[in-house]
Amino acid sequence: MKTVLITGSNGLLGQKLVDQLQQDPNYKLIATSKGANRISNVSGFIYEELDITNSTEIANIFKKYRPDVLINTAAMTNVDACEGDKEGCWKMNVSAVEYLLAACEKHNTHLIHLSTDFVFDGEDGPYSEVDIPKPLSYYGESKYASEMLLENSSYTNWAIARTIIVYGVVEKMSRSNIVLWAKGALEKGDPINVVDDQFRSPTLAVDLAKGCILIADQQAKGIYHLSGKDTMSILELVYRVADFYELNKDSVSAIKSITLNQAAKRPPKTGFLLDKATNKLGYNPVSFEEGLAIVSQELELVK
Repeated sequence: MKTVLITGSNGLLGQKLVDQLQQDPNYKLIATSKGANRISNVSGFIYEELDITNSTEIANIFKKYRPDVLINTAAMTNVDACEGDKEGCWKMNVSAVEYLLAACEKHNTHLIHLSTDFVFDGEDGPYSEVDIPKPLSYYGESKYASEMLLENSSYTNWAIARTIIVYGVVEKMSRSNIVLWAKGALEKGDPINVVDDQFRSPTLAVDLAKGCILIADQQAKGIYHLSGKDTMSILELVYRVADFYELNKDSVSAIKSITLNQAAKRPPKTGFLLDKATNKLGYNPVSFEEGLAIVSQELELVK
């Protein structure tokens, strides 16, 4: 039995990882996050509070449990907030990864680190794992810097899992996601402005968790792109949510990104080529509509 440690276990991906691993006989599961545990089914795992920006806390957790695998899902991911708090962003997204990497090297732990499509400038998507990053935002810069920490390290027992806007439902969510936002806004019928010039491959959290576990199971190394299989504009995403839930689209207005005056610049078109993850890992994400059906089931469970 291997010991797997998850950081950010209270988050969307973190909770999905706990859900899939807590009854897995192949793993002893240690879930960690800042603050109290938000997962009501506490069987099959140990919960520890952990601030990953504190190197001493990391060292103590690793000494106590000596994990075989670390899945680092914790990060500062609010793209505009990262522009406003560059110090906090760097501390969470880069310095903390440096501490985790050092602990993994000391204990020969397989480090699986989550990254993002925002390492790319979006001028030539969809992207493969060998395409050269060129981030446009400070968030993207911080995530690329964290990747370079691993790539430039003498330690080689790591994998990077890049993903794209993750959606799904878990308990006591600290923040929403684009699918839930779209569904809620459409149900209210409030006028909403949606960009038609940004293209993404939305990723179901359940699929992303499965992809991370495939990396862990196979002790895979290197960079893997794990996203949904359908690339669409944000406007099309909202329309497809409306169609799936049979909601009126009249309240939706198409706009251009430049009119939003957002603090951080977004890449116009990302999307991922999934051949490597499909062929080497057996990664097989659902379609967007299948993902929405799973979201409907998840919403029933958290009522």
